[in-house]
Amino acid sequence: MGNGSSPLLNPRKLPRQERSIATVDAIFEATIQVLSSDGLIGLNTTRVSRRAGVSVGTLYQYYPNKQALLFAMLERHLAVLAAAIERACDENLNARAEELAEAVVKAYLQAQMAQAEVSPALYRISLELDARALIDMATRRSVKAVGAALSSASDAQFADPDLVAQTLTAALYGMVPAFCHRVLAPADGREAEKQLIIEFRSYLGAHQSEVSGS
Repeated sequence: MGNGSSPLLNPRKLPRQERSIATVDAIFEATIQVLSSDGLIGLNTTRVSRRAGVSVGTLYQYYPNKQALLFAMLERHLAVLAAAIERACDENLNARAEELAEAVVKAYLQAQMAQAEVSPALYRISLELDARALIDMATRRSVKAVGAALSSASDAQFADPDLVAQTLTAALYGMVPAFCHRVLAPADGREAEKQLIIEFRSYLGAHQSEVSGS
C-alpha cells in the first residue's frame, strides 16, 4: 500500500485482474451497505462477505481483518475526495479566483455527500486508526491541484499560491470532517456549501488585496 500504515492494516494482496477488481468493488459496496444498516459496531467480516456474495475466505484474501477493510475503505474515500478536487481544478484553469473557490468547495462536498450515510463511520475510523499518512497523501494531491489552479487565475495574482492552497485545503479536510460525525441532511449540506464558499472567497479576496497593495 505504501502509506506507512501498520502491517495489520495493509491488504494481503491488491486486485489486478478484472475479476479481482470486481470482487473488491463488491466488498466495498457491501461494507457501505452494512455500515448504513448496522452501523460501525454492527459491522463484521461475516456480514460484509454475505452481503457481497463472497466467502469470508475470499474477503480475507484481500483484507486480513475488519480494521484492514475499514482502513482500505477510508483510503478509497480520501482518494475520491482528492480526485474530485483535482478534476474541479483542471476544469477551472484560467478561471476567476472566486469561480475556482466555488468549484473546489462544491466538488469536495458533493464527494462527501455521496457517502453521507457512512460519513460518521468514516470520521470515527479516521480517529480510531492511524490515518495520518492517508490524509497527508490526499491533502498533498489537493494542495498541488489548487496551487496550480490559483497560479492560473485570470483575475488575480498570489504571492505564494501554494501557501494559499495549503490553507484552503486544510480548511476543507479539517473543518468538513468535524461536522461529518453525524449524518448530514441535504439542507445541511447546502448550507455548509454556502458558508464554505463565502469563507473561501473572502480569504482569497483578502489575500489578493494584500498582494496588490504590497
